[in-house]
Amino acid sequence: MDSLNPDHPPLTAMPATPRVWKFWGTALWGLFIFVAMFVGQIGAVLLLAAQRGLPMDLASLQVVGREPQTLALSVIMGLPATLAAVWLAIRIKKASFVDYLALHWPSWKQLLFGAVGLILIVLLWETMSRALGREATPGFMTDLLKTGRDKGAALLLLAAFAVAAPMSEEVLARGFLFRGWSASFLRAPGAILLSSLVWTIVHLQYDMYFLAEVFAIGLWFGYMRYRSGSLWLTIVLHALNNLTAVVLTMWLGS
Repeated sequence: MDSLNPDHPPLTAMPATPRVWKFWGTALWGLFIFVAMFVGQIGAVLLLAAQRGLPMDLASLQVVGREPQTLALSVIMGLPATLAAVWLAIRIKKASFVDYLALHWPSWKQLLFGAVGLILIVLLWETMSRALGREATPGFMTDLLKTGRDKGAALLLLAAFAVAAPMSEEVLARGFLFRGWSASFLRAPGAILLSSLVWTIVHLQYDMYFLAEVFAIGLWFGYMRYRSGSLWLTIVLHALNNLTAVVLTMWLGS
């Protein structure tokens, strides 16, 4: 037997190379993914400005970027850039894209549970907003959506905010960041907190009140990602939340 023969010692199994980026790897790649998303979004604005023959200066880009159609296309163009950057990060680890991001369909029970929890959180914030005399939707978003509706960009805005934005943000926050940070010293609770914080920072166009609401919803999405093991669940919940907000703002008042 080789195990008893000193000339042929038993083979020692080498530990498998980790297939998940841990804390710092996830943080640095997360920054790269965010930059890629931003570049994709800015690229859409630059393209539209160039098509109109406008000078490539800050004033022109701001004018074009405020238009509902431009903003919608910008959000949509951020999605392929995000997916490409995430694919590269996962490819380097030689891991499965589907497994790394937990792109597995949830059960109907999980979907129902997640939706009920989301509804309760939104209703709580709605009640608080009314009690404090605050608007339930940021004013600039109300103006943007209604202007887009009046200018015939309703479907484009729906595609941007109810499909592209949820997919981009969930792939980054509850997909890539949660996966890596939950495998680090942070574990699942720390990963839920930190990924929710990053997701909140992405929405810095809001004031502190709405940022608090975003953070609360992010915690719920993070918990559901952990509980279900499914990123599709949080994508669907995020899409339903945005779809409801867009439809109510566009057609049923602010």
